Amino acid sequence: MTPRLSSDKPWPTEAELDILRVLWERGPCTVREVHESLYGDDGAGYTTALKLMQIMHGKGLVERDDSQRAHVYRAAINKQRTQKRYLADIVQRLFDGSPSELVLHALGSHPGASREELREIRALLNKIESEGG
Repeated sequence: MTPRLSSDKPWPTEAELDILRVLWERGPCTVREVHESLYGDDGAGYTTALKLMQIMHGKGLVERDDSQRAHVYRAAINKQRTQKRYLADIVQRLFDGSPSELVLHALGSHPGASREELREIRALLNKIESEGG
């Protein structure tokens, strides 16, 4: 089953997004692994990470395998769909629904896109144009 973000799932908080980033990057993890990745020896305690992940499980943002002593969590929502959901919201609310306004603003702001990013953007634009989009 592919994780996905449906419209009925709540928006992750900033702290929940931090946890999701770890799970998206590393795959299924225990609370201890997430805690060490995010906080190391600093910041929030283990119980804070545990409580956040329990809340996320209740919201349907993560799934939990409790077949072993140390529960293993994995993202229940897809990174790309989450990004698209946030991006669509930003485009609608801040750029009057205009994706081109967002792109122009992003490319024109400092520090700007790197040469490699600009090559990737050109390649994407060429692909879109060649497909008739």
